Amino acid sequence: MTENVKINRGLKGIYFERSGVSHIDGAKGELLYRGYSINDLATQSTFEEVCYLLIHSELPTASELEAFDAQLKAARTLPAPVFDIIRACKGGHPMDVLRTAVSALAALEPDSQATGEEAFLTNGIRLTAQVPMIIAAHEAIRNGRDPVPADPELSHAANWLWMLKGEKPSAEAAQLADVDFILHAEHGANASSFAARVTVGTEANLHGAIVTALSTLSGPAHGGAAEDVMKMVHEIGSPDNAAAYVKEKRGNREAVTGFGHRVYRAEDPRARHMREGVRQLGEEMGAPEWYEILQAVVEAMKPYARHGLNVNVDFYSGVIYQLHGIPMDLYVPIFAIGRMPGWIVQCLEQQRGNILIRPLTLYNGPDERPYVPVSQR
Repeated sequence: MTENVKINRGLKGIYFERSGVSHIDGAKGELLYRGYSINDLATQSTFEEVCYLLIHSELPTASELEAFDAQLKAARTLPAPVFDIIRACKGGHPMDVLRTAVSALAALEPDSQATGEEAFLTNGIRLTAQVPMIIAAHEAIRNGRDPVPADPELSHAANWLWMLKGEKPSAEAAQLADVDFILHAEHGANASSFAARVTVGTEANLHGAIVTALSTLSGPAHGGAAEDVMKMVHEIGSPDNAAAYVKEKRGNREAVTGFGHRVYRAEDPRARHMREGVRQLGEEMGAPEWYEILQAVVEAMKPYARHGLNVNVDFYSGVIYQLHGIPMDLYVPIFAIGRMPGWIVQCLEQQRGNILIRPLTLYNGPDERPYVPVSQR
């Protein structure tokens, strides 16, 4: 019962749809959001502007940005039962708690059940504001503190750090968090975005799609690289040990975390912006050794660059979070904060030309055979 067909495992190299959101040139190491270089957006824009760009296709005017920012800030609320749910599962992994809370919002907020485009936009903006609130509230509750209320005067990134740590971040720290969110905002048909589109393809609501995306992101093969890099840095311990570490890893044919990407053959274009942030933040906080270890690993990995093993964005992200004193199990939830606009716009695109996503598997089991009753087996 086999056919002469080519199997593309993992759907590698398969185009399943057209998209006007992000363009990735893996050979050149280029990433565009709606035609704008990630380098320009990371150095000149804000996360709020990038959210608007991704969702509405164009950069906002000053008045459009002000109105959009006001919508995001107005949505910084959570129903009281969500805090009870967080308390009930406070010992769980933050990604499990986040997924559970978003699923609860689908039941607690009646508007979440609507599936039209306007409803997707409204619910998407609300969820973008609520996701960092859930993560920060869980971090407070599991440490015996009361959640920190949102501050309507702060930007999305600055308010996240305020809710997480209970202290107003410096302008530099807020900007670095903002850049981190921009760099993670959208990345084509990655596993979580594709999974969200599969859910929308069934005509499910946006909350259901975001729960799917969060479940998919929680897997270490998708969202776990930043945490793994930090574990590697601790294992290396000193820049002087980096070369021997890389040599041993490569000699055992083991991957060096933070290098290589499913799409990029050249250096991930997002990495350079995180690299400078690590250097500056390390100096500011009196811990330059983290940056020095990372750069020693980069130097040791240079001979493997010709094989496509170049540094990716997550190589630097974990150290930034470490310098802020953020627990490792929050690294993937932080990824989710940044990726919210990408998930929303992928869901919107899927909805506009919706079709049930139903690929095929090639059967390679036994041919048809007679059934034997249990008494004769």
